[in-house]
Order: sequence, then C-alpha cells, then structure tokens
Amino acid sequence: MTAVAWLMLVYRVPGEPSRLRATVWRRLKAAGAVYLANSVAVLPESAEAERALRKLRAEVETMGGSGQLLRAEALAGQDEVVAAFNAARDSEYDEVLSRCEDFVAEIDKETEASKFTYAELEENEEDLAKLRRWLDKIRARDALGAPRGEEAVAAVERCARSLDGFAARVYAAEANS
Repeated sequence: MTAVAWLMLVYRVPGEPSRLRATVWRRLKAAGAVYLANSVAVLPESAEAERALRKLRAEVETMGGSGQLLRAEALAGQDEVVAAFNAARDSEYDEVLSRCEDFVAEIDKETEASKFTYAELEENEEDLAKLRRWLDKIRARDALGAPRGEEAVAAVERCARSLDGFAARVYAAEANS
C-alpha cells in the first residue's frame, strides 16, 4: 500500500445543543472524511481537504468548542484507514448505482406506457443532471480511487444512453402528431 498523508481534525463541541455535533458530522461527511474515533476524523491530504477542515475548525470554535488540525502519517494501520475511506466512497457509489437502476426502470416504464412527452423528457433530463452532479461530488471526494467508482460512472452513462433513446421516441412521436 502506498503511503497516504492524512489531515486529522480532532475536535470537541459542547454537548448541548445536540445540533452542534450534528452540524460537524454533516460537514465532515460532505467533505468525505472518515472517523477514526469519536471526534477524530481524517481526510487524505490535499489543498481542498485542508481548506475544508480549517474552515470547519473555525466553525467549531464559533460554536464554543475547540479543535486541532494535524498532518498525520499512519505508522501502523494504514490499510485499515484506506479501507474505511474507500468503503465510505463505495457506499456513496452504491447509492448512485441504486438510483441509476431506478432511473432506467422509470424510462422503461414510460416507454411501455408510450408517455413520449416533452414534460416526461424534461423531468428525466433533470433527474439525469442530478445524478451527474451527485456522482461528480463523490468523485471529487474519492481521492484514493474506491473500487465502485468506475461502475458508478458506467451506470450514469447507461442512464444517459437510455435517456437518449427515450428522447428519440419523444421526437418521433412529435413528428407523427
């Protein structure tokens, strides 16, 4: 396993109100961090990760808490930290894969019902755009190349091809009306 430099945020926030802990957790999840222990989260080192963690550390302090941002190297257990990081990304990719299945099923359902309207096409275009934005966010966090990433990319591309086929039928229906 190649050595990965980590940024580690160790923080403490007041116990009440509980929304403070939830806010920190949401921000760390959005950044793609994984927890090593309570109030100890890591990200692979990058300029973007450092900005996110510095910003969060400052936010923790405005909440009445404290935090330290450290650069860390795993002397032992590196494989487990990398595996946890990749598992978190794979979990996100699994959600995308599930939504892609739903997307294609919806296109198939509309095709079977001959719902070849511009309203349906527009709705599906918006759904595909959301899928692409979501995938882009996950890929931006996937600094270590989680295994399910390429599968998720391929699934979103299948959605796009499915939508292209549906659009062709919408255009043909318009031409025949």
